[in-house]
Amino acid sequence: MQATLSFVCEFLTDHSEQKMKFLSLRLLLLLFPIATFLSSCDRRDNKQAPEVVPEGMVFVPAGESEEGEEIDAFFIDKTPVTVAEFQKFVEATKFVTQAERFGDAGVFDVKTGTWSLVKGANYLHPFGPDGPDAQPDHPVTQVSWNDATSYAEWAGKRLPDAKEWFLAARYGLEAKEIYSWGGENWIQDGEYKANFWQGSFPTYNTVEDGFLYTSPVGKFGVNKLGMADMGGNVWQWTTKWKDASVTDETGEKIQVGGSYLCDPAVCHGFKIGNTASSTTETSLCHVGFRCVKALN
Repeated sequence: MQATLSFVCEFLTDHSEQKMKFLSLRLLLLLFPIATFLSSCDRRDNKQAPEVVPEGMVFVPAGESEEGEEIDAFFIDKTPVTVAEFQKFVEATKFVTQAERFGDAGVFDVKTGTWSLVKGANYLHPFGPDGPDAQPDHPVTQVSWNDATSYAEWAGKRLPDAKEWFLAARYGLEAKEIYSWGGENWIQDGEYKANFWQGSFPTYNTVEDGFLYTSPVGKFGVNKLGMADMGGNVWQWTTKWKDASVTDETGEKIQVGGSYLCDPAVCHGFKIGNTASSTTETSLCHVGFRCVKALN
């Protein structure tokens, strides 16, 4: 510090161009180690969990994407947003989903093995008025990307980028492990680790995992970071465009995680890295979302 002050005083008494250049170099050399130290502290803090983690979320340390891109640390919801949580948002804001505005939504009929637009299908009645009602502790479905974004903003959060979601899904896993819960098998110790399609899609589902449709969030356990349903149950919206050159109403947003309709022999959506996509106004009976939040 004394050396720094002496150079500043020297600068004040002699404004020659040569001394200005010399002083700038000396100051740079003195300050560079400090900047390097502070930068290393930032990186260290980006790996270390903060003392306070928002309720219902977990801390994801900084890391790298599969493409080698650095990703800052963030918080992510432990589970997909539930029907009950989404209902609180609706009641607080009088929000009307796009499925309700359009009057219909996409429904898969497990009896016929076909998709169709069903009148009256929405987040409370995901299969239409004649189908089973949505359960409060199940992930909300029949919410478009636009609906999910509105909820996230209301909650003081945002939707994750696909690379963030995959970082959280892969945390602590070895390269050969393909599922968020770890390992290469969907049955471990005699129990299913996710809600997905057993049998032969779309002809029949043996329902060996116990659920024909969605399941309560967290029913199949958590991964190493403490997140549930990072594979199966419902696809989850992200902010990533399928085609970065098409970002209007015809463009599609990437979905991750797979769902109860995923047959490993057909789509294998719950394998880390696999994706689906839909337009931002689309609402489907097997698509939900979870949110993330920046540290600051």
